[in-house]
Amino acid sequence: MDYEDAEVGPRTVVREVSTNRVKFDLVNVDLAFANSLRRVILAEVPTVAIELVEVEANTSVLADEYIAHRLGLIPLNSKNCDLLYDSRDCECEGYCDQCSITLTLHARCTGDEVMKIYARDLVVSEGRPNDSIGRPVITDAEGLGSVICKLRKGQELRMKCIAKKGIAKEHAKWAPTSAVGFEYDPHNKLRHLSYWYEEDAEAEWPKSQNAHLEDAPVANQPFDYTAVPSKFYFDLESIGNLEPDAVVVQGIKVLQQKLAKVIHDLMGTDDGRNGAADGDGFGMGGRSPDAMAMQDSYADQGYTTPYLNGGAQSAWGGAATPYGQTPGYGPDRWAS
Repeated sequence: MDYEDAEVGPRTVVREVSTNRVKFDLVNVDLAFANSLRRVILAEVPTVAIELVEVEANTSVLADEYIAHRLGLIPLNSKNCDLLYDSRDCECEGYCDQCSITLTLHARCTGDEVMKIYARDLVVSEGRPNDSIGRPVITDAEGLGSVICKLRKGQELRMKCIAKKGIAKEHAKWAPTSAVGFEYDPHNKLRHLSYWYEEDAEAEWPKSQNAHLEDAPVANQPFDYTAVPSKFYFDLESIGNLEPDAVVVQGIKVLQQKLAKVIHDLMGTDDGRNGAADGDGFGMGGRSPDAMAMQDSYADQGYTTPYLNGGAQSAWGGAATPYGQTPGYGPDRWAS
């Protein structure tokens, strides 16, 4: 093989970029890697969102929980949020300046007209890692932001909001994107799709907007059973808490950390905290965010379960069920 002419290693081609959207091509990678990057971008890029709401006064017609839910869904600027500690790693009780950002909301209607409370009315306190983090994302021309609630004469709203760092796997309010478009093989040369049609599939199924980026298949061309996709088209739209290019960079960073942890565990140097018995490296699993409070010293965010059952063990111990040993799955299974 002539490596001087061949494309070696992953390559990225940015086709379009704006303040909240980026379109790019990811070339010379396999489907598993491209889809892993998509899933990490959707669910595991850390951002900042309101987590706790302390209600001091609320005489509006909306319940406290309803307003708290609306506050949590307001996008907050999350630039350089890595400077914040995760609340589960912080040594404070509840929250502090190292792991949270405080926003206050105080509004009272004194006129006869209905008063609307917007995201711009949230006041960010001092003591932040930088001047931009925690600010409500406001993109409308009037500079108002999202509507929080409405007040009539004499009604008051006074709240203290605590914003923390998190990921969308735990709650959608921490999602950095509204959508991530993902496509490969727009002409269906690999026949991964089976189109349903009445008369003519070509006429009834419109071509993808990425179809012009690849050559159309030649009629009566023999099918290549060894062909695999190697070019993937991404269309990422940010909600404004992070720039779209920063979302991609953070996604790659998180994916690198996860892969490095797998390599670390497979090398047999695990310290046992991730559920890997004797360094077997199979303690990887989905992490339940709420259960992390069980371990004060647990410092690895978002990649493992807090339950120290090693490898294929169940929570009942070994490979046994609470009703006795499962035939063929006990320690004797590996004896030879």
